[in-house]
Amino acid sequence: MSEKVLLVDDEKDFLDIMTQRMETRGMEVSASASAKEAIEKIKNTSYDAVVLDLQMPEMDGLEALKAIKEIRPEIQIILLTGHGTVEKGVAAIKEGAMDFIEKPADMEKLTEKIKKAQAQKMLIIEKKQKEKVDDIIKRFGF
Repeated sequence: MSEKVLLVDDEKDFLDIMTQRMETRGMEVSASASAKEAIEKIKNTSYDAVVLDLQMPEMDGLEALKAIKEIRPEIQIILLTGHGTVEKGVAAIKEGAMDFIEKPADMEKLTEKIKKAQAQKMLIIEKKQKEKVDDIIKRFGF
């Protein structure tokens, strides 16, 4: 099963190039030029991973990360920035980001992280489903 990824960056050229490079590696990629547009897509579509630029106008990556996690906590988020700092990376991880990498992103490393994100999302979904089944069993005494 191919990875379903939402790529979010305000730099159009970067979006186009990264989308092509990710699709070449067999990923199903949607692109958004703003965090607000990405959040709307996430409300209607499930993704395995979101590759999210940290520095964007209107809403930065940390704000978007919080909003995305409220809507779909199982989605794995990889923050991407050309302006990385250890402090921002730590803040992103504390807010629920799976990982934090700097631009220009090494495609092999990014691909590996997206594959891990897909696996992590599946584990979260399986755990939630098991909890629901266990709850039903307890409530109905099966």
